[in-house]
Amino acid sequence: MEDAIFSLKGLHTTPHHSTPLALAAPASFPLSSGKPANQFLALLPTMAATSSSTDSAMHDQNSLKTRVCIIGSGPAAHTAAIYAAKAELKPILFEGTMAEDVSPGQLTISSNIAPGGQLSTASHVEDFPGFPEGIPGVELTDRLRTQSTRFGTQIFTEKVIYVDFSVNPFKVFTASRTVLADSVIVATGAVMKKPNVPGSGKGQSGFWNRGVSAYAVRDGAAPMFRDKPLAVIGGGDSAMEAADFLSKYGSKVYIIHRRDAFRASKIMQSRVLNNPKIEVMRNTVVRHAYGDAVGETRVLAGLELQNVVSEEISDLKVSGLFFAIGQEPATEFLEGQLELDADGYILTKPGTTLTSVRGVFAAGFVQDRKYRQAVTAACTGCMAAFDVVQYLQEMEAEQEKSRLFSIQPKEPRRLRKRWRGN
Repeated sequence: MEDAIFSLKGLHTTPHHSTPLALAAPASFPLSSGKPANQFLALLPTMAATSSSTDSAMHDQNSLKTRVCIIGSGPAAHTAAIYAAKAELKPILFEGTMAEDVSPGQLTISSNIAPGGQLSTASHVEDFPGFPEGIPGVELTDRLRTQSTRFGTQIFTEKVIYVDFSVNPFKVFTASRTVLADSVIVATGAVMKKPNVPGSGKGQSGFWNRGVSAYAVRDGAAPMFRDKPLAVIGGGDSAMEAADFLSKYGSKVYIIHRRDAFRASKIMQSRVLNNPKIEVMRNTVVRHAYGDAVGETRVLAGLELQNVVSEEISDLKVSGLFFAIGQEPATEFLEGQLELDADGYILTKPGTTLTSVRGVFAAGFVQDRKYRQAVTAACTGCMAAFDVVQYLQEMEAEQEKSRLFSIQPKEPRRLRKRWRGN
């Protein structure tokens, strides 16, 4: 039955060129200064200089065409890819890059969307159906990737830095190539929030990636953290999981929470509170992070803390500080292209994955601020693939109807009488 639903026989493979109807198709893009998209736009004149015209650039070897382009690499993205590939749409998927900063020429990309998404940073996934003993997050994402490629998904380990949804086909840009897509599924998920703690930023004045991180599972086993005191900021499940994971490597783990009560589930709280290597510091905030010099590189050495009730100042010697205060949708590159809510989540039509632009769909955490589970992300990925198929069929029907109406009927021939001579 599923194969029958996904039958696309009769669909043409050439991209349509009519402008899609949009609920909110912006004529201009009010992008904020300093955003990756703005930097990309500033770089366009340089990029254009490498080709004689826009048309020739479109036919460049780094320009691709596809029926559907998927942006993301978590359960939503790969589930969408699996179903789209089964529908013989030959999807192209951009899974992001591991590097946090990529600088092609003068372009700096700051959004941290890595292959596997948030699921790959989970030490152990215990609630995904089909794995009664649980499964490491990295292994689950690897399996999803293998399955989507088996059906024919073309995957690029590249980060999408800009999109143009005002034209048709839609344009999706990375630092290496341009994709012209009849439809797009955005499944970029979420990235970890980073609190504004003095001394935790990048550059010489901060210790980001030199003792400060937002990814405990990815970075916690690094040699610089082994057998050292570590700290986690947060009070939810992600903070509990981070602390529990770090306790395997650090000599001591401190959970720093600004409130008296945790938001985490009871089972996660119990696991942490019964761990002898974990100490909880409630009603406490970090005033700033400071460091020591080790050779030519300064690394994190400690934190200045303050109790929000007594206002007492204290010092905590740690070699690692991990943020676990929640997530925010990875939609920075979409600003001005799709309708977002106040927190950056993509707005979709209830019960569907349709966005404010016809032909663009959203799945997973990027549009889900309520459930935010791996299994619900996978469900919306499936929905997005079905919605894409329906959209492409509608576009084919509209184009065929337009083609038929554009054919001008010929004037009927006038029958001439044949005169026969006597």
